[in-house]
Amino acid sequence: MIELTAGTGRLGLLPELGGAVAYWKSRDICVLHAVSDANLLAQRGRAVSGYPLVPFSNRVANGHFRFEGTEYRMKPNFGGESNTLHGNGWEHPWQLELLADDSATLVLDWHPPYEQVTGQVIGQWPFAYRAQLRFDLREDSLSIGMLIENTDLRSQPVGMGFHPYFPRRSGLQLGFAAETVWTNDEHHLPALRVPATGDWSFEHMHAVTTQDIDNCYAGWERAAFLRWPNEGLALTIEADDPFRHLVLFTPPDKPFIAVEPVTNMNDAFNHSGVIDRGVHVLAPGAKLEGHIRIALMAC
Repeated sequence: MIELTAGTGRLGLLPELGGAVAYWKSRDICVLHAVSDANLLAQRGRAVSGYPLVPFSNRVANGHFRFEGTEYRMKPNFGGESNTLHGNGWEHPWQLELLADDSATLVLDWHPPYEQVTGQVIGQWPFAYRAQLRFDLREDSLSIGMLIENTDLRSQPVGMGFHPYFPRRSGLQLGFAAETVWTNDEHHLPALRVPATGDWSFEHMHAVTTQDIDNCYAGWERAAFLRWPNEGLALTIEADDPFRHLVLFTPPDKPFIAVEPVTNMNDAFNHSGVIDRGVHVLAPGAKLEGHIRIALMAC
């Protein structure tokens, strides 16, 4: 465990557990909600408040995709599904590169394992990359810098994002503007793209009640707002340009929601016909980077 401090702000980091955030507290307020999800197999039941999504966000259908004429297959890594979820950065230990009282930089150097006889990748992400996470803490805010660099000899498709959990308490309200949202099929994969209107809309901030949403929004304005009116607290989430999609997860029977700024739509590698699917093809040595900023305030 690494703890950053800034005034009354405290941030706990778990480099060995996929670069996850253990907690974020400000003035003894739990800004994030720690969640233990047995389906996230590599987290081994440990409660975390957030974790990085690299080198892609959300699902790849059956762990299979085709890129530049080659078929690739990855093993399932989420309980009860045949899909591969959230990349593989959260499944591996990160190394501490830089540390100060209020900031830390973590890195992950990924090299895919090969079967010696066939030379094929063994069920993992098939390209080498270097990922970097930088956390900068202030008393009432947190900046998360993300970078992924292609360290392979081949071009590779990538995406990234961050998966924070927020407490679902005290009449939680949510607001953000988006153009469209993807509905899901029975395998939790994108089916139809529809306008983000009616029950899908959060353009006018309203309470998160019994809605059961686990969907990806496209064309959001890269700003979202949460409010706990009974506690007089509000929170803003802002993201840089690469994060053009937003995954919203509001399980009605859980004490949390997830609001995830991400670069790519769900199952983006298998939707080449979607112009704005958010896949970035990096040539060897090329990088993708961006920042997510979260700030707590009184309201």
